[in-house]
Amino acid sequence: MNLWDVLVVLTVLVTGLAGGVFAAFSTFVLAGMRRLAPADAATAMAAINEEAVRPPFMTLFGAAVLLPVATAVVGLAGGDDGAWWVVASAVVVLVGMLGVTAAGNVPLNDRLAARRDAAGWAAFDRPWTRWNHVRTVACAASCALACLALV
Repeated sequence: MNLWDVLVVLTVLVTGLAGGVFAAFSTFVLAGMRRLAPADAATAMAAINEEAVRPPFMTLFGAAVLLPVATAVVGLAGGDDGAWWVVASAVVVLVGMLGVTAAGNVPLNDRLAARRDAAGWAAFDRPWTRWNHVRTVACAASCALACLALV
């Protein structure tokens, strides 16, 4: 196994793991929060958002952005078969995960942090979840594209 192979496998791993985290939020974390009183849900989600910027999640998030890009560069420079699949994987994760997070989820997180009440939750819940669905699909697509580089 050479450097290219290792990087592609790591790209598949981190994009898949990141997608799994986002999928968990879309499928049961937010659904569970909706069972709480809206002000309690707002407080809980704001606390989760504060925890998210710690090293465990941020390392995964950063790796899911940087590894596909680095893998694409290595693949293109080395003329590796499948390099263009990883380029596509990198583009999808840059736009669909990083871009959506920066433009959609983080501003909603910031607004929720400033207003941890029922109205804050009402303005946060559905839009944040829709953006999170986009991140989930983008990570899954990025992972699948990187998998194609292996075949």
